[in-house]
Amino acid sequence: MVTSTTTGRGLVWVGTAGAVAIAAHTAVNLAFLRTPGVDGPQANDRVAVLIPARDEASHIEATVRSVLAQQGVPGLSVLVLDDGSTDQTADIVRRVADDDSRLRLIEGGHGAPPPGWLGKPWACARLAEATDADLLCFVDADVIVHPHTVRALASQLRTGAFALVAPYPFQAAVTWLERLVQPLVTWSWVATMPLRWAETSTRPSLSAANGQILFLDAEAYRSIGGHAAVRDNVLEDIGLMRALKSAGFRTVTADGSHLAECRMYDGAGAVVDGYAKSLWAAFGGPAGSLAVAIVLSTCYVAPAVGAVVARNRRTRAVGAIGYAAGVASRALVARRTGERLVPDALAQPASIAAFVALTGISWRRHRRGANAWKGRPVVVGATP
Repeated sequence: MVTSTTTGRGLVWVGTAGAVAIAAHTAVNLAFLRTPGVDGPQANDRVAVLIPARDEASHIEATVRSVLAQQGVPGLSVLVLDDGSTDQTADIVRRVADDDSRLRLIEGGHGAPPPGWLGKPWACARLAEATDADLLCFVDADVIVHPHTVRALASQLRTGAFALVAPYPFQAAVTWLERLVQPLVTWSWVATMPLRWAETSTRPSLSAANGQILFLDAEAYRSIGGHAAVRDNVLEDIGLMRALKSAGFRTVTADGSHLAECRMYDGAGAVVDGYAKSLWAAFGGPAGSLAVAIVLSTCYVAPAVGAVVARNRRTRAVGAIGYAAGVASRALVARRTGERLVPDALAQPASIAAFVALTGISWRRHRRGANAWKGRPVVVGATP
């Protein structure tokens, strides 16, 4: 048994040390985490909000109307690309556009992306080509933005001299697997990435971005080739940030929980399919995924197990400290972003175990060529 051997006790001690260190780092990071202000000046740039949409009839109207309700953005335009939808997405957008000239629908056709392109980068590239705005705001079709979002992001980008602001929206979670996994979306980078260093450094490895909202300086975006630079990236959001950093631009990852919200996946099945399509690409290959799984399991699962079943009293006490540190790190982020504290933060070991399992599923499907999203294979060059 892992908790009754020298190796098992060592795992509990090492894991606890790691969990305590990450909890301390989380607290420090939160002091430096940028939160774009909602009371900034009017955005004087021309801002284009670009929304790729494929079979989003249940979401698109709420998203588009929330964008059109932006305050303090006189130069706002909104473009929606209907990327071969088989539902009423396009009809809904046309109906809304009839009442607001700032909204334009672009027909995306029903064919596969060109060779070498994945679907979302191709859709975003076509949207960007359709505007000459000064600032570009890519928004997923299931995101609800608050009335001050675009103005706040424009102010953050201009005052900070950034090429990209990547705010993480509030992650709505309803069902059990959503509540286990979704809080990790924001917690992971707040807890582990040195934010002050990432903000001033152009090292591509110090990148965290969420494609639900990406706010870019159009000139910088076009200088790197736009989405063509990440045409084959499953995680095109992080790819864009890395490409900008590699070109010498500054970027920033921010707390966007007060700016927008998104229910990323609806139910356990969607969570599995959604993460399976991309986790295999998150850590640079199988070795990276394995290393991350081992580190996370050591820091967050081993101490919890030791706290419950270790025979040695001292090992149980150390495990309890490690478990508490993991919960504290998660709770600190949840309090900042408005996510549930109790009982969700208490389930941090189960959340990590679920994440590791999803990574395994993702790699298994990837090896079999079985990963797909909205009817398209998540493999460059595959036929839908």
